[in-house]
Amino acid sequence: MSNFCVVLVRPRDPNNIGACARAMANFGLADLRVVEPFAPVWREATSAVGAGDIMKNARQLDSLDEALHDTTFSLAATALRNRGVVQEVITLPHLNERLKKLPTQKVALVFGNEKTGLSNEDIERCDAILNIPTVAKQPSINLAQAVILTCYELSRQSNFTPLRTVHMPDDQPTDAQREMFLTSVEKLCEKTDLRNDLSLTQRKAFLRHACARQPLSAVQLFFLKTLVDRLNQRL
Repeated sequence: MSNFCVVLVRPRDPNNIGACARAMANFGLADLRVVEPFAPVWREATSAVGAGDIMKNARQLDSLDEALHDTTFSLAATALRNRGVVQEVITLPHLNERLKKLPTQKVALVFGNEKTGLSNEDIERCDAILNIPTVAKQPSINLAQAVILTCYELSRQSNFTPLRTVHMPDDQPTDAQREMFLTSVEKLCEKTDLRNDLSLTQRKAFLRHACARQPLSAVQLFFLKTLVDRLNQRL
C-alpha cells in the first residue's frame, strides 16, 4: 500500500491524528502527512497504539501544496451537503474500481479537520472528491472513522495480504469421512444424553455446523473419530 498517502489538513486533536495513524497501520499504509497541525505536541498522541513509527515518520508541512507535490492523483474526502463541487465525485464503494483506471501512481487521500472539514479551496486543489455515503440526517463522519473506512476499502484490493489468514489443511477430509465421524459423535451423544433436547436431524445439523467452523485435516478428523469410537466402546 506504499502508493497511498494520507494527508490531514489542519487537524485539531492529537489523539485524532494518532487514531488515524493506527487506522493506517491496521491496513498497511505508512505515509502520513500533516498540514499545519493545531497542537505542537501532536506526535505524542497516546491513541497511536502500534503506529508509533508512522507518527514518528509523519511529515509536518506548511501547506496542502507541499503535501501533494509528489502525488499524481488526489482525493478530497468531504460530505457533499452545501458544496458546489465541480470535480469528479467518487463514492467510497467505487474507489477501487476508479483507481484501477489510473496508471502507476501516488494517490493522496486528503482529510480536513474535525470541526470544519476541508475548505472549498482545499477541495478545489484536489483532483477529485471522495464521498462516504451516509444518511442525509448525518452527512459528516468523525475524522478517524473516515480514515479507517477508507483504508479498509483500499484493503479490499486483490494485492492486499492480511497478517492473519485462515489456513485450510492440505489433506482435507472427504464428505464421507466427515459423515462417518459425525455418526460416531452422534452415538456418543445418545449414550451420554448430550443435547437430547434436539431431534436426531437437528443434532446432526448442529454437529455438522460445529465441525465446519474449524477446518480439520483428514489426520485430525481420524484422531477425533478414533477417540470417540473408544469412548463409545467403554460406555
